[in-house]
Amino acid sequence: MGKRMLTTILETTKEFFLESDMTAPVQFVFPEGRVTAYCRRCPGKLEPNDDSAVVIRTASGAIVMAVADGVGGGPLGYKASAIAVQALADSLSAIDTTRDLRPAILDAIEQANREILDLGVGAATTLSVVEIQCGVARAYQVGDSMSLITGQRGVLKWKSTPHSPVGYAVESGLLDEADAMRHDERHLVSNLVGSRDMHIEIGPVQPLAARDTIILGSDGLFDNLHLDEVVHLGRVGAPVRRVNHLVNQANVRMESSSKESVGKPDDLSILLYTK
Repeated sequence: MGKRMLTTILETTKEFFLESDMTAPVQFVFPEGRVTAYCRRCPGKLEPNDDSAVVIRTASGAIVMAVADGVGGGPLGYKASAIAVQALADSLSAIDTTRDLRPAILDAIEQANREILDLGVGAATTLSVVEIQCGVARAYQVGDSMSLITGQRGVLKWKSTPHSPVGYAVESGLLDEADAMRHDERHLVSNLVGSRDMHIEIGPVQPLAARDTIILGSDGLFDNLHLDEVVHLGRVGAPVRRVNHLVNQANVRMESSSKESVGKPDDLSILLYTK
């Protein structure tokens, strides 16, 4: 992608980010809000970016965003993540203008699981999905890619729980965030699309206030920045500037050679929604 920011106003859209290596965010402006997207492969990596993402505006005016992180080091991680976001877009395209998107999203995740298993090579991916319509949001999750909703004043209104041993330990209070980011098993994931034991977590309906922000990210974001850093950097300034702040701070952590650094090089995907 070039450095020029792209802004579009469309009635319906499906914008994919597959094997992307972007140098700057792109922004999509809809009547219902704007989405700023960034997706690039790990610095110095020769293999394809295993992250995929999609931004969808449905015929009924809903916005659906998804980030998928193909399992790195495994076979066809980039293919698995692409299958997941493509299945989501196909499923939403096949429905009418009904406002209940949950059945289509669940069907898409299950279809992606079957297709990835059918590859027969052990490929797998995480998947984080958020739908936004009629002033409310709902999240769906498989794996440790995360989503969160924050208010204008930096209040964390909701966040997903990573499907990993470390993520569950943090959620239960057995491990604090600082220790989790240095934990030897922080990269283990206990639930994946492409697994016969896959399960889908459906979040609660979350009413959105006028200046709320929704952020989805692969672990290239959440394994390199503390949660309060993501909230702070993701809520101040114009949306493109916010994403650039998140990217720049993640890059600093990835490039740090300090023994005290919590950073790790990784593919990085961010989707940020604002009204």
